[in-house]
Amino acid sequence: MSANPEPDDLLLSDDERMHALNVIGEHYAAGRLDASEFYDRSGAIASARTLDAMRDSFRGLPGGLPLDVIDGHVRKMAVGGDVEPTGVGRPVASPGPRSDESDLSALRKRGGLVESLDGVIFGVTLVAFLVLQLIVDWDYAWIVWPSLIVTLSVPRMLLKYSDADEEIYEELKEEEAKSRKKRLREAAERIHELEAKRDPDNT
Repeated sequence: MSANPEPDDLLLSDDERMHALNVIGEHYAAGRLDASEFYDRSGAIASARTLDAMRDSFRGLPGGLPLDVIDGHVRKMAVGGDVEPTGVGRPVASPGPRSDESDLSALRKRGGLVESLDGVIFGVTLVAFLVLQLIVDWDYAWIVWPSLIVTLSVPRMLLKYSDADEEIYEELKEEEAKSRKKRLREAAERIHELEAKRDPDNT
C-alpha cells in the first residue's frame, strides 16, 4: 500500500480552485492587489494542481491560503469578514502631500465612529420609545424622538465632526463603493475567463 502524499502534494479539485479564486477576487476588490497582481495570481491559482503550487499566490495576504489539510483531506477555510480593512479601495482625492492622506484617514475613522454611534443611539431611542409606548403606556412617549436630534449631535461635538466633514466622508464612501464594485466586476469577469479556459465546452 502506497504512503499517503504530503499535505502540500495533495491534488486540488475544481471546487477548491474556485474557492481560492473567489477569495483572491475578494482581496482584489478590497484593494489589496492591483490589476496586474490579480491577473497573475488568479492565473496561477487556476492552473495550480497542488496546495504547494497555490501557496505563493496568497503570500502577503491576510488569512493566507484559504485551503488547509485536515485528516488527510483538503478543506476550504472560511474567510472571516469582508476584505474591507482600514481603507477599502484607494483614496479618491487627488494626489497631494502625505498630510492630506493622513487627514483623509483620520476623517474616515471619525466618520465610521460617528456612523456607528448614530446606529447605537437610534437603536436605544427606538427601544425607549417602544417601552414607554407599549409597556409603560405613557402618552408622551413621542418626546424621545425630538431628543434624538440633541443626542446625535453629542458625538459630533466630541469628535469635532462638522457638517463639511460629514459631506466629505459620504463622498469618500460613495467613491470607494464605486471602486469596490468595479473591482468586483473585474474579478468576476477574470474568474469566468479562467473557467472558460479550463472547460471550453461550457462557454
